[in-house]
Amino acid sequence: MSLKEQMETGKVYIEFGHASGEDREYEKIIETQRQACKEICFDYNQTRPLNVERRTELLGKLLGGMGNSLWIEAPVHFAYGIHTYIGDHVYANFNLTVVDDCEVRIGNYVMFAPNVTITATGHPVHPMYRDKGAQFSLPVVIEDHVWIGANVVIMPGVTIGENSVIGAGSVVTHDIPANMVAYGVPCRPVREITQEDLTYYRKGMRVNEDWDR
Repeated sequence: MSLKEQMETGKVYIEFGHASGEDREYEKIIETQRQACKEICFDYNQTRPLNVERRTELLGKLLGGMGNSLWIEAPVHFAYGIHTYIGDHVYANFNLTVVDDCEVRIGNYVMFAPNVTITATGHPVHPMYRDKGAQFSLPVVIEDHVWIGANVVIMPGVTIGENSVIGAGSVVTHDIPANMVAYGVPCRPVREITQEDLTYYRKGMRVNEDWDR
């Protein structure tokens, strides 16, 4: 199995030192992709906050795909960028980090609080593999209308269902169903989102009556 196939199918792989000509060529491709990503992230993070046109241009070069009304606060960091696809009306606060060695898909109307990490890549538990630089990559999916709280870490292979809220400080190691409030280490579903949440935006705190829905 080629390096490219290993990376794309969740197998254990090493990014360097391959014998076959095909794999050596792919090593060069992914190294070029990583370096290009670092350069674009650097430029984005140095861009003036009000230079929306330039920021949008850079995101178009950085990401695999993007929708309308995307705003990402600087600084932001990606491993590849081109493996991440983001939908419409997405907001990410400071210090979003996306380790996208494989595909990361983010839906519409998703919100990220500060210091969120999405890592689609991990390393085997046994040190023998890590000593050789081995890793694996599993796709991450964040569906529509999800809110990710501050300092959340989302691990490889996770899907977070639509409308769900992930509480601050959580480490998401397994899939979270749709329409749930979930939090903890490891993150677990705690309760469903219900019609009552239209009336109370926080426990015991009513939404103001003049709110225009």
